[in-house]
Amino acid sequence: MKKLYGLVVFVLFLAPALLAQEHYTEGPIWRVQLIRVKPTHMDEYLTSLQQSTKPLIEEQKKQGIIMDYKVFLKETKHNPEDWDICVAIQYKNHAAMDGLAAKGEALRDKILGGKAPAQQLSEKRAEIREIISSELLQEVFLK
Repeated sequence: MKKLYGLVVFVLFLAPALLAQEHYTEGPIWRVQLIRVKPTHMDEYLTSLQQSTKPLIEEQKKQGIIMDYKVFLKETKHNPEDWDICVAIQYKNHAAMDGLAAKGEALRDKILGGKAPAQQLSEKRAEIREIISSELLQEVFLK
């Protein structure tokens, strides 16, 4: 009887996970930031992304730390507090994010010239933009 009870409990706990996988297979992981740029600063912000963020992300991609990245401009605004730019970075899976901070710091130092210049860049960007949301998303492929 105990074996039967254990089997029923196991199946009840396992069933939701099995059913969840019935509809999709797991794909890559995306880190997505939604950013609102202060009025009249869009050109300045895009220049900053082009000059410092793009080389950093391109190097991460070259080294296989990330798979890809995308930058989106929002064409529709529902209110003045809405976001303007989305920056999305694609990782192969959750395991690809292990040790990411150390790898990122090494590349930051190589490309931006160290912690101090990166901090100055961050402070300057904070004056012209606000991060509305930063999310970690699991891409799925419907079966």
